[in-house]
Amino acid sequence: MSTTSTAAAKPKKTDYPKQINKTLAKVSSWWIYGFGLIPAAYYFYLGAVNDLGANPIQTFEHLLGEWALRFLIVTLLVTPLRDLTRVNLFRFRRAFGLLTFYYVLFHFLTYFILDRAMNLPVIFVDVFKRPYIIVGMMAFLCLIALAVTSNNRAIRAMGSAWGKLHRLVYVIATLGVIHFFMAVKSWPPRPFVYATIITLLLGYRLVRLIMDQRRTVAA
Repeated sequence: MSTTSTAAAKPKKTDYPKQINKTLAKVSSWWIYGFGLIPAAYYFYLGAVNDLGANPIQTFEHLLGEWALRFLIVTLLVTPLRDLTRVNLFRFRRAFGLLTFYYVLFHFLTYFILDRAMNLPVIFVDVFKRPYIIVGMMAFLCLIALAVTSNNRAIRAMGSAWGKLHRLVYVIATLGVIHFFMAVKSWPPRPFVYATIITLLLGYRLVRLIMDQRRTVAA
């Protein structure tokens, strides 16, 4: 048997990451927003039919906060997923980031309108009584800065400063986990799960930065 016929008989290896990326290229980002807002709509429905437990407002508030952390994790997962598997979700990263902002906004509005009835003196006392609110507000303010500069016009106008500003996402992730730990009155496993995942994702970036610097010095 000739070398040519042997090579022809060998089955062609499927490039799964390339096929996945081709499929993802056909998906509109609007689907991400649509599916991403389903949990908020579902919890709102459960609240409307009085099926969110004994304390529906706080349950609604906490569930929205957890979904904010989940979308933040997905946002941070985009880079390592591309590096390690070649599956590229970069075109959806803005949608994941904005969904994080929307859920934090819903989380804040639930506290401000439903939980404290927009009573500013009560909220003022609450902030100093519960430091985790200050931590959460710091993360929210950072998220506002990222959300208002997430459009193409801001990216072009800010140049390299845009990338530096959006490194605030690492600060937001850290503040978000600290906020969760401080808010829970017991020690349930969920904050530890989120903290572990976010630590791994931030640790991956630190390792990659160190390796890039070493390669630059060696070159």
